[in-house]
Amino acid sequence: MTDKRANTVALVTGASSGIGQAIALALSGTGASVALVGRRADRLDALAGKLRDAGGTALSIPADLTSSADAAQVVERTIEAFGRLDTLVNAAGLMLNGPSIESPLHEWDQMIDINLRGLVYITKAALPHLVAAVATSPRSAVDVINISSVAGRVAAAQVAVYNATKFAVTAATEAWRQEFTRQSVRFSVIEPGATATELFEQKSGQWEGFTSMFGEVERLHAEDVANAALFIATQPRRVAINEIVIRPTDQS
Repeated sequence: MTDKRANTVALVTGASSGIGQAIALALSGTGASVALVGRRADRLDALAGKLRDAGGTALSIPADLTSSADAAQVVERTIEAFGRLDTLVNAAGLMLNGPSIESPLHEWDQMIDINLRGLVYITKAALPHLVAAVATSPRSAVDVINISSVAGRVAAAQVAVYNATKFAVTAATEAWRQEFTRQSVRFSVIEPGATATELFEQKSGQWEGFTSMFGEVERLHAEDVANAALFIATQPRRVAINEIVIRPTDQS
């Protein structure tokens, strides 16, 4: 285990699977203590056990981040356990795309709640602690890394609400970056293309629908996106990586 982020604390949402899980593993591997947040307690507990077995420090916090109260409690529990917060990774996400007339309204609400409201709630609760951590940070900077999508850059048919949430994530990240950069709180956004995670399995037929857009591309692995997050989070204070777009080589 390296010590690039020794004595730092990271909070990762969406840590029960996919990109969030991969980022949690990567950050723990550099020495950070990691608070693991998601809805599936069994998966979080299993991941926490894996990190501890590897010599890391981890805390499992099952929560529904669409509740502002739950989001605030997640941050409070992280501070109670570890005493500080140096890195926030917003990786929780939901994709339920399809024809707009046939798509149930509750699916659109779910995407807005998880992809946008959840991110806003946890970021709002975390900000005072992130700002406070700068003064005692071993790196003299802290990071917020938001996972958006290429769908936050390019709109597509049958993707309207998912597009809307991801465009919002990308825009909010840039606005927060401008607001907090002089306080050494670095906001970054990662916009992955097609990635082999459970995201495409959240609604039946989604990947088949996307083959007309992507073709049969070799999808990214979650670890590829985690490597991008680790690149952001291990830069010296003078370097802020504002935005990373990462696509499969075969995706146009």
